[in-house]
Amino acid sequence: MEVKERINKLREKMLEKGMEAYIIPTSDPHMSEYVAPRWEGRKWLSGFTGSAGTLVVTRHKSGLWTDGRYYIQAEKQLEGTGIELFKAGMPGVPDYIEWLKQELPENSCVGIWGEVFCISKVREMEKELSKKGISLNKEFDLLDEIWEGRPAAPQQPVFVHDVAFAGRTAAQKLDMVRQQMAKKGVNYYLICSLDDVAWLYNIRGNDIAYNPVTIAYALVSLQEAWLFIDRNKLTGDVVRMLEENGIVVEDYERVYEHLAGLRESDAILFDPAVTNSRLYDAIASGCKKVEGMSIVAMLKAVKNEVEIDNLKKVHVRDGAAMVKFLYWLDHNLGKERITEITVAEKLEEFRRQQEGFMGPSFATIAAYKDHAAIIHYQATPETCYTLEPEGFLLIDSGGQYLGGTTDITRTIVLGPITDRQRRDFTLVLKGHINLARTRFLYGTTGSNIDVLARLPLWEQGMDYKYSTGHGVGYFLNVHEGPQSICQYPNSVKLEKGMIVTNEPGVYIEGQYGIRTENEMLVVEDGETEFGKFLRFEPITYCPIDLNGVDPSLLSQEEKRWLNEYHSMVYELLSPLLDEKEKEWLKAKTKPVE
Repeated sequence: MEVKERINKLREKMLEKGMEAYIIPTSDPHMSEYVAPRWEGRKWLSGFTGSAGTLVVTRHKSGLWTDGRYYIQAEKQLEGTGIELFKAGMPGVPDYIEWLKQELPENSCVGIWGEVFCISKVREMEKELSKKGISLNKEFDLLDEIWEGRPAAPQQPVFVHDVAFAGRTAAQKLDMVRQQMAKKGVNYYLICSLDDVAWLYNIRGNDIAYNPVTIAYALVSLQEAWLFIDRNKLTGDVVRMLEENGIVVEDYERVYEHLAGLRESDAILFDPAVTNSRLYDAIASGCKKVEGMSIVAMLKAVKNEVEIDNLKKVHVRDGAAMVKFLYWLDHNLGKERITEITVAEKLEEFRRQQEGFMGPSFATIAAYKDHAAIIHYQATPETCYTLEPEGFLLIDSGGQYLGGTTDITRTIVLGPITDRQRRDFTLVLKGHINLARTRFLYGTTGSNIDVLARLPLWEQGMDYKYSTGHGVGYFLNVHEGPQSICQYPNSVKLEKGMIVTNEPGVYIEGQYGIRTENEMLVVEDGETEFGKFLRFEPITYCPIDLNGVDPSLLSQEEKRWLNEYHSMVYELLSPLLDEKEKEWLKAKTKPVE
């Protein structure tokens, strides 16, 4: 079926149910950023393959809302489908709720499937739509009625994440959780985010590509703990570990029964941003409902000493793989055909040689020339370029290791570039260094310091349409909260032990894209009469291409940071390289004067 035909099928079902509109988000019952094929309904229906977006279909119109990372991609993929692109966040662009209020007559009905919408979003829709007498029907998964051959829920086996990597047993983590529960005055805590469940119980899986998680819920009381999961995915080793740590295994759907069985004397904590509407409706009406940020999200964001030690070792191995790849690219460009797809495959080949490597942490972005202006570009056999000894190649990639998750972007100069390109490369580097070398008072949030990375670009009338940095999981999701470095309000303080990325960029549509990204660890930096100070320690180790740098645009402090960073890169990586690679790295990390 083509996109138009699929949408017509949906409209037929809408008509049967008395719905004037239907909303398809990009989410699963756990509000995951990336979802298993079963929940890729928005992608299946619209043809847009980006990781973020919401599709709204009315009787006569349809629209798709996505953010700045995907404007260019969405325009191309929606062409000819009849779906209008709405660039979320741009001036004058209504959000989809406001658009529905404009488009629908009074007393209409809008349909959603409550299992893939969080409580907070459902409340927002009900509040706004009711202003025009529009009701919300949450009862029907219309995609299930029209999606022939819809994939089943994933069945990948679960495995134990050993305490040698995790640093704490599941029982120890449960003790930490219960201490927080007692402070909040609750005796039950519902955990829906897949990475929260995986971290708490020291389990990992492969139910979602690149994210080592398994489809499951967790429920914790002050005395007991449950894991709701398809039992067929559990090996004997996993069951034994869970039992030893006081965790009871139940069937996935039984979470609804447990919630319905809570008593009036019970109080349950949940995060409304990640708890789906059907789960919320299942909670016994007399039970006290307490809403707040996930306890586990904050606990896992602050890495323990074992995790930090493993992470640094993993980043050294990952950096060595990057350097081996860059050396290979430097010595083979122009001698054999290398495409964007070749780049991704070859880089993964070098990572697979590293101890503890489990797979990529996301689909590698290898984008040459104007493809790099598409922030989340994915090469296909039909679209991929062959690399030539000129211009920029942007590579955004990462690895999943038993000892941590990596995320790195480097923009590589393959040959001659223009003065404008060199200036832009250096401006991005200046923004990266501004953020990397900042010292900040405890209590600072990521939104307080985002401007530091943007200032060199703003001074030239430029910007980028995404957050400067995000948290990174520990052998978990490459995007992890609750901390971030962004322009939008974020009340989460940066804490010692948190990981954030630093990734400013420039994207000139139809020409080129530039991004420089490191992971950084938040560390203490002394205390004065004014308070405790923190700073960032880079834990990504890979040279920044000096062929793109205009030294005249760098201050002495910026040059010092770059030289010290490159000195560290050489010191850490050279023991893992052969003599020729070591010599190459020495040249790539020479001091800038």
